Amino acid sequence: MDIEIISIPKIHDTRGNIAVIEKNLLPFQMKRVYYLFDVPSSARRGGHAHKEQFELLIPLSGSFDVVLHDGNETQKVTLNKPDKGLLIKSNTWRELDNFSSGSICLVISSGEFSEEDYIRNFNEYKAYLEANCK
Repeated sequence: MDIEIISIPKIHDTRGNIAVIEKNLLPFQMKRVYYLFDVPSSARRGGHAHKEQFELLIPLSGSFDVVLHDGNETQKVTLNKPDKGLLIKSNTWRELDNFSSGSICLVISSGEFSEEDYIRNFNEYKAYLEANCK
């Protein structure tokens, strides 16, 4: 599975911690930042793979699960610490679910939005891997 947990440096302070993300932390150039919030606990997000983009998912608040598939195996990662991010590299299917109340998922992406980079059907994803990722 082409994923990695990234520890985000934090500065401890009695007034509250600060987490810092700078360009040397990411294995890609940051091109887009967005976040998911007010997601109902029964909802699923994601349900796609990227052909080229890398993404770093960070739980700013609360928790959620990320179910990943690489064409052969499935893995579930629970994110619940704002100083730990999940790096998802290209060609990895992801679905987010089990959102806790008040959860916020920050996503830092290596690319700007491009519909051509998305694979939104799991069977098409498997066919894409078979044709392009041997």
